[in-house]
Amino acid sequence: MFYARQGMFDPALVALAATLAIGFSGIPGLFLRKPGLGQKSSVVITIFASLAGLAASLQLLFNKTTTTYLIHWNLPFGSCELAIDSISAFFLMPVFLVVGAGSLFSLGYWPAVKNQETEPVLTFFYGLLASSMGLLLMARNGVFFIIAWEIMALSAYFLLVTEHEQKDVRRAGIVYLIATHTGTAALLVCFSLLAAQTGSFILPAAGVLSAMSPFAGVIALMAFIGFGAKAGIMPLHIWLPSAHANAPSHVSAVMSGVMLKMGVYGIFRTLTFFNDPPLLWGGILAIAGIASAILGIAFAVAQRDMKRLLACSSIENIGIITTGLGVAMLGVSSHNTTLVYLGMAGALLHILNHSFFKPLLFLGSGIVIHATGTREMDQMGGLGKVMPRAALLFLVGSVAICGIPPLNGFVSEFLLYIGFFSQLKASSLTYLVLLAPMLALVGGLATIAFIKLYSSIFLGTPRNSNATAPHEAVFTMLAPPALLAVLCLMVGIAPQFALRLVFPAIEAFYPQLATADLSAEYGAILGEMSLAGLLLLATVILVTLLWRWRMSLSNISSATTWGCGYQRGTNRMQYTGTSFSELAVSVFNGIMHQRVERPTIRGLFPSSTYCSDIPTETLLERVIVPVFSLVGKLFGFLHRLQHGLMHIYMLYIFATLFILMLWAH
Repeated sequence: MFYARQGMFDPALVALAATLAIGFSGIPGLFLRKPGLGQKSSVVITIFASLAGLAASLQLLFNKTTTTYLIHWNLPFGSCELAIDSISAFFLMPVFLVVGAGSLFSLGYWPAVKNQETEPVLTFFYGLLASSMGLLLMARNGVFFIIAWEIMALSAYFLLVTEHEQKDVRRAGIVYLIATHTGTAALLVCFSLLAAQTGSFILPAAGVLSAMSPFAGVIALMAFIGFGAKAGIMPLHIWLPSAHANAPSHVSAVMSGVMLKMGVYGIFRTLTFFNDPPLLWGGILAIAGIASAILGIAFAVAQRDMKRLLACSSIENIGIITTGLGVAMLGVSSHNTTLVYLGMAGALLHILNHSFFKPLLFLGSGIVIHATGTREMDQMGGLGKVMPRAALLFLVGSVAICGIPPLNGFVSEFLLYIGFFSQLKASSLTYLVLLAPMLALVGGLATIAFIKLYSSIFLGTPRNSNATAPHEAVFTMLAPPALLAVLCLMVGIAPQFALRLVFPAIEAFYPQLATADLSAEYGAILGEMSLAGLLLLATVILVTLLWRWRMSLSNISSATTWGCGYQRGTNRMQYTGTSFSELAVSVFNGIMHQRVERPTIRGLFPSSTYCSDIPTETLLERVIVPVFSLVGKLFGFLHRLQHGLMHIYMLYIFATLFILMLWAH
């Protein structure tokens, strides 16, 4: 039973009702016999609830008020509170947006008529995942938080293993379960210590705990491990590439665009509990973030599977967000309001931007997979000619994620660059300038990765003549990525308005910024950048129109491309994605440990041979799996003790009692 501490009819109630409606949207489909009826009803409910929840979240964000609800339960963990403040409202926006877009996409991508066995369960757990994330953002009781966290984790698992008949999918599910429950174990320690510190499982209010207390460092460490494992911060990322690659594409969009942010939210919320964080905390976050960004995008460059590339890129973007958060914490510790503002603005704006362009790319990959039947980039090519709309949307997402103006990815990274260079004259934090070339390296590698991705899929000629005949996607599959592409463009050409969108959450994190005029100062800078972006966009449109007009007036003839002296060029002679990135990947070979197979050519007329470069999950395959194998062998000794003979077991009992008697004596 709910009791509100404010009026019953407020935006918080709408957001809560929308969250619950999405959670229940998949239940009718479990019982309706007519294929497709349950899916369509779920999509309608999810879209309307998402629109209502999105509007309510925006209103709550700018109202800067906190609405609290009490749940009367009989569990012995104190009162259970649900509350929505500016921070929760900010993180709720991507939940409603991406979940609604993915739900519509599923109509064409995973139609019930063709997937009668898997669709009802998939739709049910999709709604449950979305609802659990919404409740997680509202939870103010540690036990209820863990309950919502576990529902989210298990829902994602059942979505991930939808195609469980495939071995790779089952393996990805097992790795995900191990990783997520390892993180949950750390969170149990974190919330238990918080309860010991405060005397209640109610989450502490902002700034009430001291970082100098004996358990503060342990609480922060457990929070970093538990939430960092969900966010995919290196080296806690082991589940992410395989999980995102093997899940249905609209589920991958939600997992990458939203679920990873739940880990970021957990770190964000935990840091608000403390009023005097040491510099070490911010330094650890900044170093872990920039390392994740560099290594994540380096692994992305090496991938041949398009969804694995996007998954590794998510590690990079989470790293950029974590870097911004670390920079902000350094500002809090040094009482540098400018650094706090720029770090938090960059991090929060990148959270929003990533929630636009990464689901756009995952949904775009779903369109490509639906059309070709493969995820291997080296088997694709030339799809831009037969799928021009999908190619254009994918291009927008690729440019945005590379941080190229006038799209949104540039804006958040630009704020972080300003934050780095603002410390050139600082006496204690000058070393932050070193993060600028590292972030520039990330941007360069991202450009290589997404040139490889886009050109391998949409440019050139088809590399595999036996592949499924590609086709343009239906409206329900094109509309969601089109919406996300428009949002990428809007933030890119009007960044000053996006900055206003994140300021309430920044102010809730660091109330001292309420009196500073930094928002107006940097809003003016972004306003000037907006004019430059509009000019650049107008120039691109004008040049495109002039080119099309000039081509329409010309007599166009076609001929084969000059092939360096070869008279009969074939599709096998064009660059593959692997060959394009080989030089860049070789720089990181010591980290990635690719499995490289090179042909041995003998004789004047050599026979057909094979060449491949297969990137490995280095940490998983070279560290974790061997450790698990060693532990399994060690525990194999215990298995040999289980003979199944009663007199042997009685001998064990007698020996144990004898040893205990000697010990007691």
